[in-house]
Amino acid sequence: MRRSGLNIRLLIGAAIALFAVVKYCASAETNPYTGKKQHISISPKEEIAIGLSSAPSMAQQHGGLHPNAQYQQIVDVIGKKLVDNSIAKKSGYPFEFHLLRDDRTINAFALPGGQVFITFALFSKLVNQEGRLNENMLAGVLGHEIGHVIGRHSAARMAKQDLTQGLLSGAAVGFDPSTAQGAAAIANVVNMKYGREDELESDDLGVRLMVKAGYDPRYLINVMEILKAAAGPNRTPEFQSTHPDPENRIEKIKEAIKKYAKR
Repeated sequence: MRRSGLNIRLLIGAAIALFAVVKYCASAETNPYTGKKQHISISPKEEIAIGLSSAPSMAQQHGGLHPNAQYQQIVDVIGKKLVDNSIAKKSGYPFEFHLLRDDRTINAFALPGGQVFITFALFSKLVNQEGRLNENMLAGVLGHEIGHVIGRHSAARMAKQDLTQGLLSGAAVGFDPSTAQGAAAIANVVNMKYGREDELESDDLGVRLMVKAGYDPRYLINVMEILKAAAGPNRTPEFQSTHPDPENRIEKIKEAIKKYAKR
C-alpha cells in the first residue's frame, strides 16, 4: 500500500512538473527589439495594466513623487527624447518617467509596460564638477530602465517564476521535503543568473538608445562608478546577486559603445 501510494504521488508530481514545462515551452517568442528568444506568458496590454496599477504603490514606498516640477520636467524631457529617437517608440508602451522623493536610496527601476522611476538620491548624484546635472548620465540611467521595458524582462521573469513554481510543486508532491528544498535552492541560483543577464542586456540597450538620441554613452560608465561607490566595499558577490559586478558591467558597456558607435 505504501509503495502504491508513493507511485501515485510520483505520477501526480511528474504531471504537475510536465504541465509547467509544456506551458513554459509553448510561450516562446522572439523579442522584435532585441532579437532574443524569450518565454512570455502575458501580453503587452497586460504588462501596461500591471505597471499602471503598481506605479502608485511603488511611488509611495519611496515617499511619493518629488515636489520639484523643474527636476521632474528634466526627467520627462530626457526620457521622451530617448524614446522618440529609438526603437522604444515602436514598442507602443506608454512610457512615463517619475522622480521619487526618496533622498536616501540610490536606485532606479522600471515596471512592466513603461513606468520608469529614479530616486532623488540617485538624481542628485548625477552632477558634474560645476554642480550641474549631467544630462548624459541621467540619459544613461533612464536608457537602462527603458531597456528593461522593451526587453520585457519583467514579463519573462514572471514566466520563469511560473515554471519554477510548477516544478517546485511537482517536487513537493512527488518527493520528500529535503528534495523539494534542494530543487528550490537550484531554482534560486538559476533565477539570479537570469537577473544578471537582464541587467547586462539593459546596459547594452541603454547604450544603443543613448547613441540614437545623441547622448554620450561613455557617461553610463560614470553611473556604474556611482553605483559601485554606493554599494561600498562589502557588496554582495556577483554569484549571490541578481546584478552583475560593476566592473563586469563597465567592460560590457565599453564593448557596446564600440559596437553601436560604428552605426
